[in-house]
Amino acid sequence: MDLGIKGLRVVVTAGADGIGREVARTFLREGALVHVCDVDRSALAALATSDPKLKTALCDVSDRDAVTRFIDSAAEALGGLDCLINNAGIAGPTGRVDDIPPEEWDHTLAVNITGQFNCVRAALRHLAKSNNPSIINLSSAAGRLGFPLRTPYAASKWAVVGFTKSLAIELGPLNIRVNAIQPGAVEGDRIRRVFAAKAQVRGVSMQTIADEAMSHASIKEMISPQQLADMMVFLASPRGRTVSGQAISICGDVQSLA
Repeated sequence: MDLGIKGLRVVVTAGADGIGREVARTFLREGALVHVCDVDRSALAALATSDPKLKTALCDVSDRDAVTRFIDSAAEALGGLDCLINNAGIAGPTGRVDDIPPEEWDHTLAVNITGQFNCVRAALRHLAKSNNPSIINLSSAAGRLGFPLRTPYAASKWAVVGFTKSLAIELGPLNIRVNAIQPGAVEGDRIRRVFAAKAQVRGVSMQTIADEAMSHASIKEMISPQQLADMMVFLASPRGRTVSGQAISICGDVQSLA
């Protein structure tokens, strides 16, 4: 199926590895022009070798000035901007709320929600010039369910949904559609680290945590990054032109994170 995104100009934050890398590669395969940023220098170097058609830059989304410089330079390199993928996020600390260092709370929110604000704020004037503008924000199943021992992460991902829905209304007159993706447990190193941290706090095995996670879902499979990428490509395409203000779960119908 031709989704009509050849030449679409896309920015993907945290695009050098994991979900972001799969998203960037999928857009590229569909004919889009893609610029990624990341804080991981080694991942960026590896990506430049493995995927030379992807444009890359070093950028921390919690650094507002650096974000503005990155978005402006990316838009210049791409010849404009049609789609912003706010993928950057961190897992944050695991533990009881009274044991969480305040600076780790602050850092989690600085990356996961303030980072999205920084990117949208910098990208808006470029998106306003597009004939097919869209913003896709990464939330999480933790952005619709309670997540004990992960309060900073859950709070930030609930905030993403409020940010998304408010932006969709605000930017609708500019024909900029805004949606959020809420993944469940996504295959990869990050979820393994999350499971391991939770297992340590609870004093159980990592396999116990993984089994519990699957037991709360109707479809008992981990989510592949490709599934998330496919949905984002659709949302950014002309076929998704009336989809806005939505928090779309790709999680196997997970009912609980407790």
